[in-house]
Amino acid sequence: MKVVIQRVSEASVTIEGNKVAEIANGLLILLGIVNEDTQEDIDWLCNKIVNLRIFPDEEGVMNTSLKDGKGDVILVSQFTLHASTKKGNRPSYIKAAKPDVAIPLYENFKKTLKSTIGKPLQTGEFGADMKVQLINDGPVTIIIDSKNKE
Repeated sequence: MKVVIQRVSEASVTIEGNKVAEIANGLLILLGIVNEDTQEDIDWLCNKIVNLRIFPDEEGVMNTSLKDGKGDVILVSQFTLHASTKKGNRPSYIKAAKPDVAIPLYENFKKTLKSTIGKPLQTGEFGADMKVQLINDGPVTIIIDSKNKE
Protein backbone atom coordinates (compact mmCIF):
# COMPACT_ATOMS: atom_id res chain seq x y z
CA MET A 1 0.00 0.00 0.00
CA LYS A 2 1.19 3.44 -0.85
CA VAL A 3 -0.15 6.76 0.41
CA VAL A 4 0.53 10.34 -0.52
CA ILE A 5 -0.37 12.53 2.44
CA GLN A 6 -0.83 16.25 1.91
CA ARG A 7 -1.43 18.67 4.75
CA VAL A 8 -4.06 21.07 3.49
CA SER A 9 -5.71 24.30 4.53
CA GLU A 10 -8.66 23.18 2.40
CA ALA A 11 -9.54 20.31 0.09
CA SER A 12 -12.56 18.93 -1.72
CA VAL A 13 -13.64 16.12 -4.03
CA THR A 14 -16.23 16.63 -6.75
CA ILE A 15 -17.86 13.86 -8.79
CA GLU A 16 -20.03 14.71 -11.81
CA GLY A 17 -20.40 18.29 -10.59
CA ASN A 18 -21.43 17.29 -7.04
CA LYS A 19 -19.10 18.06 -4.14
CA VAL A 20 -18.92 14.81 -2.15
CA ALA A 21 -16.20 15.75 0.35
CA GLU A 22 -14.85 19.00 1.75
CA ILE A 23 -12.57 19.89 4.64
CA ALA A 24 -10.72 22.91 5.95
CA ASN A 25 -7.50 22.12 7.83
CA GLY A 26 -6.39 18.51 7.74
CA LEU A 27 -5.04 15.82 5.47
CA LEU A 28 -5.84 14.76 1.94
CA ILE A 29 -4.73 11.13 1.64
CA LEU A 30 -4.35 9.42 -1.73
CA LEU A 31 -4.30 5.62 -1.40
CA GLY A 32 -2.88 3.10 -3.88
CA ILE A 33 -3.41 -0.63 -3.38
CA VAL A 34 -1.56 -3.67 -4.78
CA ASN A 35 -2.56 -7.35 -4.75
CA GLU A 36 -0.10 -8.21 -1.97
CA ASP A 37 -1.61 -5.76 0.51
CA THR A 38 -3.19 -7.13 3.69
CA GLN A 39 -4.83 -5.96 6.90
CA GLU A 40 -1.32 -5.75 8.35
CA ASP A 41 -0.47 -3.02 5.79
CA ILE A 42 -3.71 -1.21 6.65
CA ASP A 43 -3.08 -1.32 10.39
CA TRP A 44 0.52 -0.16 10.05
CA LEU A 45 -0.32 2.72 7.69
CA CYS A 46 -3.33 3.93 9.69
CA ASN A 47 -1.29 4.00 12.87
CA LYS A 48 1.53 5.84 11.11
CA ILE A 49 -0.84 8.41 9.56
CA VAL A 50 -2.69 9.17 12.79
CA ASN A 51 0.55 9.66 14.72
CA LEU A 52 2.48 11.69 12.12
CA ARG A 53 3.50 14.93 13.81
CA ILE A 54 3.04 17.24 10.84
CA PHE A 55 0.73 19.91 12.26
CA PRO A 56 2.15 23.01 13.93
CA ASP A 57 2.06 23.38 17.70
CA GLU A 58 1.67 26.73 19.52
CA GLU A 59 5.23 27.66 18.56
CA GLY A 60 4.76 26.81 14.87
CA VAL A 61 6.85 23.63 15.07
CA MET A 62 5.49 20.51 13.35
CA ASN A 63 4.88 18.62 16.56
CA THR A 64 1.19 17.61 16.65
CA SER A 65 -0.84 14.94 14.86
CA LEU A 66 -4.34 13.84 13.98
CA LYS A 67 -4.26 11.94 17.27
CA ASP A 68 -3.97 15.32 18.99
CA GLY A 69 -7.24 16.36 17.36
CA LYS A 70 -5.61 18.36 14.57
CA GLY A 71 -7.55 18.44 11.33
CA ASP A 72 -9.98 16.38 9.32
CA VAL A 73 -9.31 13.81 6.60
CA ILE A 74 -10.35 13.14 3.03
CA LEU A 75 -9.35 9.70 1.70
CA VAL A 76 -9.21 9.16 -2.07
CA SER A 77 -8.40 5.89 -3.86
CA GLN A 78 -5.79 6.37 -6.58
CA PHE A 79 -4.50 3.38 -8.52
CA THR A 80 -2.07 5.60 -10.46
CA LEU A 81 0.22 5.72 -7.41
CA HIS A 82 1.48 2.33 -8.57
CA ALA A 83 2.26 3.45 -12.12
CA SER A 84 5.38 2.02 -13.68
CA THR A 85 7.19 4.32 -16.09
CA LYS A 86 10.17 2.04 -16.68
CA LYS A 87 9.38 1.35 -20.33
CA GLY A 88 8.26 3.94 -22.84
CA ASN A 89 6.15 6.97 -22.09
CA ARG A 90 2.81 5.39 -21.33
CA PRO A 91 2.56 4.38 -17.66
CA SER A 92 1.68 0.78 -16.86
CA TYR A 93 -0.73 0.13 -14.00
CA ILE A 94 -0.18 -3.63 -13.87
CA LYS A 95 0.95 -3.43 -10.21
CA ALA A 96 -2.28 -1.77 -9.06
CA ALA A 97 -4.85 -4.19 -7.63
CA LYS A 98 -7.99 -4.81 -9.67
CA PRO A 99 -11.31 -3.75 -8.11
CA ASP A 100 -12.18 -7.23 -6.80
CA VAL A 101 -9.09 -7.07 -4.56
CA ALA A 102 -8.80 -3.30 -4.10
CA ILE A 103 -12.37 -2.45 -3.07
CA PRO A 104 -12.48 -4.68 0.03
CA LEU A 105 -9.03 -3.41 1.09
CA TYR A 106 -10.09 0.20 0.48
CA GLU A 107 -13.24 -0.32 2.58
CA ASN A 108 -11.17 -1.89 5.38
CA PHE A 109 -8.71 1.00 5.19
CA LYS A 110 -11.56 3.51 5.56
CA LYS A 111 -13.00 1.62 8.52
CA THR A 112 -9.63 1.21 10.24
CA LEU A 113 -8.57 4.82 9.68
CA LYS A 114 -11.88 6.13 10.99
CA SER A 115 -11.55 3.95 14.09
CA THR A 116 -7.91 4.92 14.63
CA ILE A 117 -8.65 8.64 14.28
CA GLY A 118 -11.72 8.34 16.46
CA LYS A 119 -13.89 10.55 14.27
CA PRO A 120 -15.55 10.43 10.85
CA LEU A 121 -13.58 10.92 7.68
CA GLN A 122 -14.68 11.94 4.22
CA THR A 123 -13.94 10.07 1.01
CA GLY A 124 -14.14 10.14 -2.70
CA GLU A 125 -15.77 7.25 -4.56
CA PHE A 126 -13.74 4.22 -5.58
CA GLY A 127 -13.31 4.08 -9.36
CA ALA A 128 -15.07 7.38 -10.03
CA ASP A 129 -13.70 10.19 -12.16
CA MET A 130 -13.01 12.67 -9.36
CA LYS A 131 -11.94 16.28 -9.39
CA VAL A 132 -9.72 16.83 -6.36
CA GLN A 133 -8.94 20.38 -5.29
CA LEU A 134 -6.58 21.34 -2.51
CA ILE A 135 -4.46 24.05 -1.07
CA ASN A 136 -1.35 22.34 0.24
CA ASP A 137 -0.37 23.90 3.58
CA GLY A 138 3.37 24.31 4.03
CA PRO A 139 3.71 22.71 1.55
CA VAL A 140 3.76 19.40 3.39
CA THR A 141 3.62 16.25 1.25
CA ILE A 142 4.70 12.85 2.55
CA ILE A 143 4.82 9.55 0.67
CA ILE A 144 4.69 6.30 2.65
CA ASP A 145 4.88 2.76 1.27
CA SER A 146 3.87 -0.01 3.67
CA LYS A 147 6.26 -2.40 1.93
CA ASN A 148 9.29 -0.17 2.70
CA LYS A 149 8.36 0.98 6.22
CA GLU A 150 10.92 3.79 6.12
